[in-house]
Amino acid sequence: MEQLLRDTYVEINLDNIAYNMKNIKKMVGENVKIAAVLKADAYGHGAVEVAGTVMENGADYIAVATLNEALEIRERFHDYRILIMGFTPDRLLEYVVKNDITQTIFSLRQARLLSELGIKYNKLPVVHIKYDTGFNRLGFRDCTESIEEIASIANIENINVEGIFSHLALAGREEDERQYNRFIAVIDELRKRGIDFKYKHIEDSISAVDYPEYRLNMIRPGAIIYGIKGFHYGHLDLKQALTFKTRISHVKEISEGEGVSYDYLWRAQRKSIIGTIPIGYADGYPRSLSNKGFVTVHGKKAPIAGLICMDQLMVDLTDIPEAKEGDEVIVYSNGENNTMDLNTMAILAGTNKNEIISRISRRVPRVYIKNGEVFKIIDYVK
Repeated sequence: MEQLLRDTYVEINLDNIAYNMKNIKKMVGENVKIAAVLKADAYGHGAVEVAGTVMENGADYIAVATLNEALEIRERFHDYRILIMGFTPDRLLEYVVKNDITQTIFSLRQARLLSELGIKYNKLPVVHIKYDTGFNRLGFRDCTESIEEIASIANIENINVEGIFSHLALAGREEDERQYNRFIAVIDELRKRGIDFKYKHIEDSISAVDYPEYRLNMIRPGAIIYGIKGFHYGHLDLKQALTFKTRISHVKEISEGEGVSYDYLWRAQRKSIIGTIPIGYADGYPRSLSNKGFVTVHGKKAPIAGLICMDQLMVDLTDIPEAKEGDEVIVYSNGENNTMDLNTMAILAGTNKNEIISRISRRVPRVYIKNGEVFKIIDYVK
């Protein structure tokens, strides 16, 4: 097994991802397809390594946000169906067609361009129509003119209009229902014109669990694949896949009144033991957790002492006198054994759980667990 070049790494349990995927599939049944969302490097878990696991355990499609994310997966997996959910500029659509990637579109112009490129490369471009039911991010506006334009796209030769989708704002049950009904009205109107779609989808992780009646024939789970729970009304048994680990790099004693880190925003209230650990905001650990967060050493909480630096942070080990250099540190995990859980961490940092894990930088090695054992280490920076 390749040796780690840092003490700081994330451990990713692919067995847990497989477990989550099987439970998602069991939840939705055989008639609902799954587009597994692996954008943002699979929410920090490593898209290429996660792709095989999700496809082997119930996913029908892989969904990403950008062209380069799609190409990274396509380079390894030549036959996986990949959907780019975001916008791809006209000048780059050639890559989409040549690499058999499904593209989200919301203009007649891009549909025509894709058709022309398909003829040029002897391909049949596949697209999903994005319809804006109120999120106000991307997609056709909800109006009669948009219906007409989508109908025109459906009649273009040499293009496969495979799907149509929208995205709930998750602003509450009443608003979610209103958005869903808007989407169904559009689908029904297009069906009256003889236009139907193989895939129709509006649900992400939260809504797929909370609103079983809105699943249509495809869902786009993201966070729940990785064991991150954000739903409110439903239930789904999940196992968190990611644990962030490091080791103590230095231990020192300081006197009462001494300051730690920039600006001395933390000062010792007593004779203290300070531990330095090699992780900072450049690794994706939120600087906003300065003097608020904690890590876990020997099953005990060690509060962060002072401002978090780019590459290091300091913790108060005074109440963990057995701690020494080289000891394992759990930066965050699933909340068991006094570890920081993602929900608590997100609240303290003033953000959400998805941002916490997706900001893990690529200088942090990924250690993959499969069948209960370490089977692969990915170190992007070496």
